[in-house]
Amino acid sequence: MPELPEVETVRRGLAPLLEGMKIKEARAYVPKLRVDLPADFEARLSGNQVVRLSRRSKYILIECADGLVAILHLGMSGRINIYAATVPQPERAKHDHVTLVTEKDDLVVFNDARRFGLIVFSTIQDIGNHPLIRDIGPEPLGNEFNVDHLAHGLKSRKSPIKTTLLDQKLVAGLGNIYVCEALWRAGIHPTRLANSITMAEVEKLVPIIRDVLTEAIAAGGSTLKDYAQVSGELGYFQHRFKAYGREGEPCTSEGCASIIERIVQSNRSTFYCPSCQQ
Repeated sequence: MPELPEVETVRRGLAPLLEGMKIKEARAYVPKLRVDLPADFEARLSGNQVVRLSRRSKYILIECADGLVAILHLGMSGRINIYAATVPQPERAKHDHVTLVTEKDDLVVFNDARRFGLIVFSTIQDIGNHPLIRDIGPEPLGNEFNVDHLAHGLKSRKSPIKTTLLDQKLVAGLGNIYVCEALWRAGIHPTRLANSITMAEVEKLVPIIRDVLTEAIAAGGSTLKDYAQVSGELGYFQHRFKAYGREGEPCTSEGCASIIERIVQSNRSTFYCPSCQQ
């Protein structure tokens, strides 16, 4: 599933095309994705103007001039394809479920083979109380995610630190890939209980999480299976993985002779170095 860097990459790719632009035509070719599409999907978006594209955790928020907010989640296999008006418009593909045509005749297509994505409506006034948004923790690249916040959130948790960091109520948008990478860099074993993490380790972990995410965004995210940028290009951060997906390969930490191992935590694969991570 696309994680924060992938979703942010998609948002940045869409923003120059949609922000400030009027949607000439919105079309939905299926009644539902993971959940039902809004019954007035086409009517509310057609003729509306996009004011801003923002992101909250793994959701892209399309904010419109009349106060409407379309909440977009890519799901497991959802992807956004864009086609400039200057190139021939493609025939609708099998899994193209939603399209937006801008006033400049640029085409935005939401393609989702598994239909695990979603598009639902809210408003600017109510977005903070929407069930998908209201309980999400602070953004890891924002000022509210800091040492005090993380230390407070971990001190009473008896779950493993790896699964704790995946809790979206604690911190927004962190997913399996980047938690594995951050814990490797921080030298923290993924099975340690969250309440055993020391203040010194928290002070080390917070900037590492920021660095991992920032580097991943700069690299266009990580391409695993279905993910690609809106330009059609692939993300490249997977070539920098130090832990994730490297089971059986040598640890790249200087002076370490251990092999990366894999365990399963909460039905997700965790990759780590048994020597470097304590």
